Amino acid sequence: MTLLVTGDIGGTKTLLQLVDASREESKASVKLRKVYENRYSSHDFPNLVPIVKKFLEEASKRLGEKQKPEKACFAIAGPIVNNTVKLTNLPWMIDAKLMENELGISQVSLINDFEAVGYGIFGLNAKDLETLQPGEPKSDTPIAVIGAGTGLGECFSIRAAGVMKVYPTEGGHTDFKPRSELEFDLVKYLKALHNISRVSVERVVSGMGIVAIYQFLRDRQFTRESPEIGDAIRQWEKEVDSNEITVDPGAVIGKAALENSDALCEQTLKMFVEAYGAEAGNLALKFLPYSGLYIAGGIAGKIIPLLKSGSFMEAFKNKGRMTPLLEKVPVHIILNPQVGLIGAAICASNL
Repeated sequence: MTLLVTGDIGGTKTLLQLVDASREESKASVKLRKVYENRYSSHDFPNLVPIVKKFLEEASKRLGEKQKPEKACFAIAGPIVNNTVKLTNLPWMIDAKLMENELGISQVSLINDFEAVGYGIFGLNAKDLETLQPGEPKSDTPIAVIGAGTGLGECFSIRAAGVMKVYPTEGGHTDFKPRSELEFDLVKYLKALHNISRVSVERVVSGMGIVAIYQFLRDRQFTRESPEIGDAIRQWEKEVDSNEITVDPGAVIGKAALENSDALCEQTLKMFVEAYGAEAGNLALKFLPYSGLYIAGGIAGKIIPLLKSGSFMEAFKNKGRMTPLLEKVPVHIILNPQVGLIGAAICASNL
């Protein structure tokens, strides 16, 4: 049994867990047992070390004995370079080697937050998944992960000879390729709106993409904008460049689309879901992930009925002569919101 500290570090909140990990030598899998968990406001601390110290003190007090973790892994939204990272939304510079010395933990690892999701796949079970296509699973083939949230993450992983390895990518920043006249018009709109020469997939398949599609359809006068939704979106447009945003436009649009209460929001999510499915299919063609393609990110779990409605998988498989290949790929939505923490624990156990 090995005691681990794992964390999901964001610009707003930091979630930490103390985990017992056990592994049988003859098996590649690891068994995880959560011992203690707590959440902290990232802005209340000068860096990560004081948060971890406070967490371990609280855990020791709660559990009745001093907690001395052997290893740690922290999933962080940012590029990891030589086990260091400078956070985008916080004035923090995190260095794993310095953390080892300051915390007295023998091994500390930093991984990208989406890379952690890739590792977390190996710790999920059937109840953590919603299957869109059972496919024809094959062992020892790649796993692919795509996840739309604030941005668009993509990675792939392999499991061979008992070793798990995740490879992050920057696939979300590849070019968005329109598939219809409406999508061509969307690209033109985004180029003009942002004064840019190219449009990445992330500008369409993400939370900001949902809002961008809505604005495009609204300005194109696709259909009449309802006063309630319109007021919310305009409020957000006024606040977007400030630090006091009171409206989540994606949530407003998604809720109305799920309730079938607003035609403009319904069309917005239809375009979003189809673009999401098409990009997931592109990813599947590149890796042929017959061990599964997994849909992660904060958006998927909130719009499951729309993802199951058919247009997502239609766009996923609509690849001409390659369609039969994609029909064999298992496709699952990840339901467990702590998949990143699970992945950080698995990564720590492998140190």
